[in-house]
Amino acid sequence: MTAPSTDPVLVRRARISKAVSIGQRLGYALFAIATVVFFYGLATEYTPALVRIIVGGLLARSAVLAPAIVFGYAVKAAEREEQGLPSGH
Repeated sequence: MTAPSTDPVLVRRARISKAVSIGQRLGYALFAIATVVFFYGLATEYTPALVRIIVGGLLARSAVLAPAIVFGYAVKAAEREEQGLPSGH
């Protein structure tokens, strides 16, 4: 049996898990920025620049966060399957 640290499947899964963590942090940070800018514009005045920041932040968040969530579930499912735990269905 291959040691866990040299098993290519586990190494790849760890790499994907790290990318998922970074993607989730970035996605939620983009959402927070868009939310803060939205309420700033609500309290003051919506300028074209503020609208671009809000829309751009939400679009970027969707592009980053959606795949990160899906891959995060995939990594967790693979870990559960490897441990022999039920899949949650």
